Amino acid sequence: MFSITVLAMGKLKEKFYLAAAQEYAKRLSGYGKFQLIELPEHRLPDNPSPGEIDAGLAREAELIRQKLPRGAWLCVLTPEGRELSSPEFARQLARVKLSGRSGACFLIGSSYGLHPSVKAQADFCLSMGKMTFPHHLARIMVLEQLYRAEAIQAGSRYHK
Repeated sequence: MFSITVLAMGKLKEKFYLAAAQEYAKRLSGYGKFQLIELPEHRLPDNPSPGEIDAGLAREAELIRQKLPRGAWLCVLTPEGRELSSPEFARQLARVKLSGRSGACFLIGSSYGLHPSVKAQADFCLSMGKMTFPHHLARIMVLEQLYRAEAIQAGSRYHK
């Protein structure tokens, strides 16, 4: 069975984000195996230097590599990635499902992004647009788009 994993840096604390994440996780589990894994962000000082940020992202990259599902197609969310419409995203996910991969993993970095070495591992880099979003909100948006993609593939009326 194909599985979808969302690997996200940081824990959701706000109740409204938690409720939304739980709702979309419940909806996604109706389409197959779904897992959301939260990893701790590396703590940085206020106003970190570029070197401190790079070192923190390198430590986060080590944690990420330990949790990446084996054999899964890796999609990294990054501002320099490719923008897709919801139907295009659904088609991309459908192609991955038919590719023989065991699953797909969607990676959401911390507030400082992702280490370049992790981005280099990606099978696909996806952008949510040119606007800047808090990474906790981005997580909810990814979950919603994954649910929408599954609904589109199933012919559901959710996507109008």
